[in-house]
Amino acid sequence: MKKSLFPTAHDAEAAFYEAMERADLDAMMEVWAEDEEIVCIHPAGPRQVGAEAIREAWRKVFASGTRVRVRLSNQSQLNAMMVAIHSVLENIVVAGETKPRGAIAATNIYQRTAAGWRMVLHHASPVPEAPVRAESKPSVLH
Repeated sequence: MKKSLFPTAHDAEAAFYEAMERADLDAMMEVWAEDEEIVCIHPAGPRQVGAEAIREAWRKVFASGTRVRVRLSNQSQLNAMMVAIHSVLENIVVAGETKPRGAIAATNIYQRTAAGWRMVLHHASPVPEAPVRAESKPSVLH
């Protein structure tokens, strides 16, 4: 049974990113719903379904030894009574470095449960860098 109570989806999201930064597998799994239909997709990774698969995927990420700091930007949220959808850009700085390595677009979906808000989906994907234009003319879309 889950020990942490997340009164809002925002609280669950904060706990998710804190667990990521600390590479704390138990804290990470506290955020997730106890449901076999939960889904996690890491950047360029396969679709992981269910708590066991998601735990193993995060274990591998944390086992790499790479520690990160995550700063969120471009946040967009849709919060309803029983579900919340958050779209964010994760600006990730690897420990020992000073600049982000590039943005990751993430969609986080939370569900209100009897045990508080829990994550049911995390889908992260690299954001392609904007191409450098040789000319400064405005572009026109038709």
